[in-house]
Amino acid sequence: MDIGNKIDIFGRLGKILSLAASQQSCDLLTKYELRATAFESVIDKAIAANAWFTKESVYKMLYTIGVSLYEEDLRQWMGMYELQAGKEQKKVAVVMAGNIPAVGFHDFLSVLMSGHKVLAKLSSDDQHLIPGIAELLIEIDPAFADLIEFSDGPLKNFDAVIATGSNNTSRYFDYYFGKYPHIIRKNRNALAVLSGNEDRETLLAMGDDIFTYYGLGCRNVSRMLIPADYDLKKFFHAIEQFSSVADHHKYKNNYDYNKSIFLVNGDDHFDNGFLLLKEEESMASPVSVLHYGRYTDVKEVNDYIRTNTENLQCVISDDSGVKSSIPPGTGQYPKLWDYADGVDTMEFLLGL
Repeated sequence: MDIGNKIDIFGRLGKILSLAASQQSCDLLTKYELRATAFESVIDKAIAANAWFTKESVYKMLYTIGVSLYEEDLRQWMGMYELQAGKEQKKVAVVMAGNIPAVGFHDFLSVLMSGHKVLAKLSSDDQHLIPGIAELLIEIDPAFADLIEFSDGPLKNFDAVIATGSNNTSRYFDYYFGKYPHIIRKNRNALAVLSGNEDRETLLAMGDDIFTYYGLGCRNVSRMLIPADYDLKKFFHAIEQFSSVADHHKYKNNYDYNKSIFLVNGDDHFDNGFLLLKEEESMASPVSVLHYGRYTDVKEVNDYIRTNTENLQCVISDDSGVKSSIPPGTGQYPKLWDYADGVDTMEFLLGL
């Protein structure tokens, strides 16, 4: 299967997913002669298996995947590389995380687009969505059936590894997979930088970067830098419409727990009823908590970013002086070439 065919097929898959997800209904799949009821069942199983996965969040991820697969973007992505016809096909093991719905899709896509076979090891927290998407792909073109395999047990008979996990699990990945060509990813988070000149719409968009998937993703904002004289009331007023996150029992439990810890310890913090802000140097923050720090000039911000590059997945700001930043509201919509941890997955795969 040549790259042109793959671009066409994944483009069709993207169109189907984005349209179905935007309506939050799988009925549209029948228009494309795909099994709508089967995929609806996949979504139901995913939600039942992981309390953090809601119908809204699952459909949001399906939409995000769908719009990332526009044919123009697929062509631009593949145009960045020198593709070699007849290159030896390898089997690439992909160990997927399960913190947010279908988070391993980009690695799944990359392996197939590079011409290799994928051997996927699913997280126990997300065992249904990627296989469901794979079934749709195979329905569109049965040739993909021979290129996709899922493993329930120990990984065997593979040539390379892409593994995503926590800082703790990465040490085990290094031990078990170190002898193979590999990409091993650790914890990262997003940083937001406010200039103090943001209007309400911009701060609202920043709220999406904070609260989507309840803050569990590596592209969710976990720390925010604000000007030294910034009044946080402006920020709190703008994000008020995200208060519904506290309706989710697991999020609310985290909020109540962290609030009680702060009160018992006498920790200074701000509280708007569904988000806790604490002045803290740590990049990673617990669910329902946003760490923040104050700065005096943009040079200080850029120095901080440069020092903490290895802990940052992305930087979100509307201040053009903040280096390598993306606009508020785009954190959860990476382009195909916005690689996790800054490691070019496709370059790695094409080099096998």
